[in-house]
Amino acid sequence: SVCKDICGIMPDTKKFIENLSGAGKCIGVLTSGGDAQGMNAAVRAVVRMGIYVGAKVYFIHEGYQGMVDGGDNIKEASWESVSSMLQVGGTVIGSARCKDFRTHEGRLRAALNLVQRGITNLCVIGGDGSLTGANLFREEWSGLLDELVQSGEISEEASQIHSALHIVGMVGSIDNDFCGTDMTIGTDSALHRIIEVVDAIMTTAQSHQRTFVLEVMGRHCGYLALVSALACGADWVLIPEMPPKDGWEEQMCYKLSESRLRGSRLNIIIVAEGATDRHGNPISSNAVKELVVRCLGFDTRVTILGHVQRGGTPSAFDRILASRMGVEAVLALLEASPGTPACVVSLCGNQAVRVPLMECVQMTQEVQKAMDEKRFEEAVRLRGRSFENNLNTYKLLSHRKIDSELPHSSFNVAVLNVGAPAAGMNAAVRSAVRVGITEGHTMFAVSDGFEGFYKGQIKEIKWGDVGGWTGQGGSLLGTKRTLPAKHIDKIAEQMRIHNINALLVIGGFEAYLGLMELQAARSKHAELCVPMVMVPATVSNNIPGSDLSIGADTALNAITDTCDRIKQSASGTKRRVFIIETMGGYCGYLATVGGLAAGADAAYIYEEPFDIRELQSNVEHLTEKMKTSIQRGLVLRNENCSENYTTDFIYQLYNEEGKGVFDCRKNVLGHMQQGGAPSPFDRNFGTKIAAKAMQWISKKLKEFYREGRVFANTEDSACLLGMRRRALVFQPVIQLKDETDFVHRIPKEQWWLRLRPLMKILAKYKTSYDVSDSGQLEHIVRLRAKDISAI
Repeated sequence: SVCKDICGIMPDTKKFIENLSGAGKCIGVLTSGGDAQGMNAAVRAVVRMGIYVGAKVYFIHEGYQGMVDGGDNIKEASWESVSSMLQVGGTVIGSARCKDFRTHEGRLRAALNLVQRGITNLCVIGGDGSLTGANLFREEWSGLLDELVQSGEISEEASQIHSALHIVGMVGSIDNDFCGTDMTIGTDSALHRIIEVVDAIMTTAQSHQRTFVLEVMGRHCGYLALVSALACGADWVLIPEMPPKDGWEEQMCYKLSESRLRGSRLNIIIVAEGATDRHGNPISSNAVKELVVRCLGFDTRVTILGHVQRGGTPSAFDRILASRMGVEAVLALLEASPGTPACVVSLCGNQAVRVPLMECVQMTQEVQKAMDEKRFEEAVRLRGRSFENNLNTYKLLSHRKIDSELPHSSFNVAVLNVGAPAAGMNAAVRSAVRVGITEGHTMFAVSDGFEGFYKGQIKEIKWGDVGGWTGQGGSLLGTKRTLPAKHIDKIAEQMRIHNINALLVIGGFEAYLGLMELQAARSKHAELCVPMVMVPATVSNNIPGSDLSIGADTALNAITDTCDRIKQSASGTKRRVFIIETMGGYCGYLATVGGLAAGADAAYIYEEPFDIRELQSNVEHLTEKMKTSIQRGLVLRNENCSENYTTDFIYQLYNEEGKGVFDCRKNVLGHMQQGGAPSPFDRNFGTKIAAKAMQWISKKLKEFYREGRVFANTEDSACLLGMRRRALVFQPVIQLKDETDFVHRIPKEQWWLRLRPLMKILAKYKTSYDVSDSGQLEHIVRLRAKDISAI
């Protein structure tokens, strides 16, 4: 979904959290409806942020049922009571479907229970049903209080004091079926479960030449099915929003048999549980299996994932999303006035925004209405730009046209990986190759980056050559850090020999520098006057012009998983502090965001200089913490944060200062952060961003084709494609020079630094937190601006 500002805050009017007080306020937090991984991270953030600003926070156990029943179901929360929740799936405070709350009597009892405890601020984490119920409760509130006064259950004074109920929602739903947010809490973790199963199935399917039909959740929304199909390169996907056209059975069987003829040993078909045909008849996974067996005779198996998708540890993405949303929800409650509409804290691009709750609910209901009335194109559009982009990219990549159908172009496009390997690079290469072939180009793969380029390690790469690449970690093309400047003559010669008309470079900081060097050499070598585009892929996430890089999400999950295990190892040993070193060069992204996802007490980074006094204060903070029931600490250190305060130094300092109070352990995570299978986010991001880059190349090739040749010498013909705030943007690399600290290989300004105070607040440090970006209520805009493309 794409949102539009309706009330901005001027940049010079800075607002800080110190000026917001929750004194005298009581906040109730509940989880309702189906559980979703990350709900606990949201509860933890609400509790800790609420206590931080001086409010009282109450757990409402068992959702609305607990609110109606009252008693021990509504308990005051303490700082310690949300410790160790971050890494736990499901919801620790319980959830239930509640018939009582649907009745007027039930809501009356709930209102009495809240007033008795002084709760007039509710934070509801659930799906659209739970949030709609909360809004109805808010609208009825004054009438309910009048009834309670009349029956003598509360005094007139109590009714006056508690006259307004404020509600802020967070969407916890693995289906991602709520309009108004790009991602709901739990969706990314559910995709992790699905992709883990698909990766496991692929190995057995290849061994036996099998077809697997995989049924995933999504009764009314096909997001999980669609994105997992995109992330694993499935042969066919069936979703409720876009039922297949009549005759799909023959089409699907033809595609499966064609894939086998090209040498593929497995087929994957993904079915959303709510999939139907154009006439509303359900399409079950068993029906698909029977069809494949009857028409093709393939050995076919069905796997129904069911509640596995709801289970397990929340991913790093879900923990960060839920933590940010929880903090934003408390800010929204503090700033609410009696006239403020109930809002939902949403994600737009990488920004937390507030959207009126009922607008989101109405839009979500409109999607269902469009599907019921068989207006499928509109249903897809109403789901939001993110959903639409996923579907368009899937269509682009999955249906191989026969050669006679392809638009014929005489263009040759080369793709290469540069820098260190990053998970998701292979998904990006596969996407680029297949989109390029669909656009009619001849695609060339360059092995070993610019080094392979000047050595002539260039060969044509075809559709079938990239089959099964999405789930592979590292770089199958091979990648080196070599820069092109010293070998520019040889590279130009290879461009001429292979008649390369455009370049797609997928990589890290060396790729960025390399593209600048190629552009600078255009005056000497006409062969380099071709469209060039770079897609950022590095675990460090240190590329100017992009808020996110392919590979960073996988690295964050590796860090978070390790921190979880390390913290668990401390559960049997009291009073222990772990010092963990992360990668990232001079960029503190992994240490900061990994610290937020793992619940770290401190994260040392180059961008925020620290001295011995801060180290001492951190030790004292941990010493105090050891006096509570939470007797373990976690400290992250970015590898290049300080020349003198090394990991060994910090470890020895903590060990010495903590003597008699806690002992210390250290762990250097090293290259495990670069390895492993790419996360669903990185597969999806790599696939979509590379497809967009190839479409840009096609456009530029037509634009710069004159008199039988391609000649591109303008600034905007050598670009970096990056995600900025809410949109994917092409930026000339030359214009990014001023934004770059070349010595430390980082952007001069980095958006994630705004998350650092948030990490400190959740670790109980007093800190200054700029909330100027908060407090902007935005409306959903149906007619989305053409220049915005949320991923």
